[in-house]
Amino acid sequence: MAIFRSAAGEGHTEVVLTAGNPYGSRTLVVERDEESSVAYLCSPDGTVHGAVWLANHREAPEAVDLRRINAGLPPLMPRANTRHPAGRRPLAQLTPLWFEEGDGVALYENDELLAVIPGWADMSRGMPGYARDAIGETPFAWALSEALEGLAPRLANARSYWQWRFSEGSWASFQQFVMGHLDRAVGPAGRYWDASGERLPTVGISERPPHGDREVTVLSTVGMSCQRMPTVEQWIDQPDAYARIELAVATRDDPRDAALLLVWLAQYPWHSVTWLGHGHTAKWYHEPSTFPFGPQYAGVLLNAEPDDMPDMSGFRFGGEAVRWLWLEPWNG
Repeated sequence: MAIFRSAAGEGHTEVVLTAGNPYGSRTLVVERDEESSVAYLCSPDGTVHGAVWLANHREAPEAVDLRRINAGLPPLMPRANTRHPAGRRPLAQLTPLWFEEGDGVALYENDELLAVIPGWADMSRGMPGYARDAIGETPFAWALSEALEGLAPRLANARSYWQWRFSEGSWASFQQFVMGHLDRAVGPAGRYWDASGERLPTVGISERPPHGDREVTVLSTVGMSCQRMPTVEQWIDQPDAYARIELAVATRDDPRDAALLLVWLAQYPWHSVTWLGHGHTAKWYHEPSTFPFGPQYAGVLLNAEPDDMPDMSGFRFGGEAVRWLWLEPWNG
């Protein structure tokens, strides 16, 4: 039995809000009919990753209304699990607040927190989002009040982050911060390329020509660590130590070829809603003949502890350490 339908499914519903995250990888869709409202967290292809009941607009039933579910309509919360058993008025002004990672979202009604769909919401595992008007845990929503202790700091950080990120001069100051660290760790800068086009996250590539005893050119991303990667907390017990990264690669050949590897992966975590870490591998997406490390390799291995490479540690942002992951040839 499907608890929630796809936001693109059938049913006499009205879409009252559609809002995409800054990375273009998730969309919040709020739908309602005359009886209830629900929010969905969707990917660009319409796949629903999380969903949460928001409100009943008529008297709550004593039990789950299977008729509505089977018809693909927003569910009605049973009487015992809603703070408004008589129903409540239609939702007022709605405003989303995206997590810094872009994989979760909070929804506000007239500046009051109404619901949260975190990145770990998963309907297939019975983990919906959190709703202000829900009581207890149901397949439709979990009580927001019982999760606020953990969620409130996360939302405060998200609000502060986006206020800073969209303020004038924020990117330039961050960029200067990273470039200064690279100057100290790897030596003077050479060329600089944009790796993001017009899409967030903003990421550049800094070239560091051979310097001192180092005979290879080092290329590093500049900007990946400006935002935390999605989903890290679902896999790592201490995500704060792994959520911010930059990528690096060393080459004796034309640096412009090696730079293609960084362009390839620089925005990947946010656009694919995943993370990159030590020991991860990535298969080259194009023809083998175009692979910068050579057609004999299938892709890259990410290594946080390479031999004979400069020590890039010591940079922090948002109170968290940044890890440099080096790209190495991988046979697949």
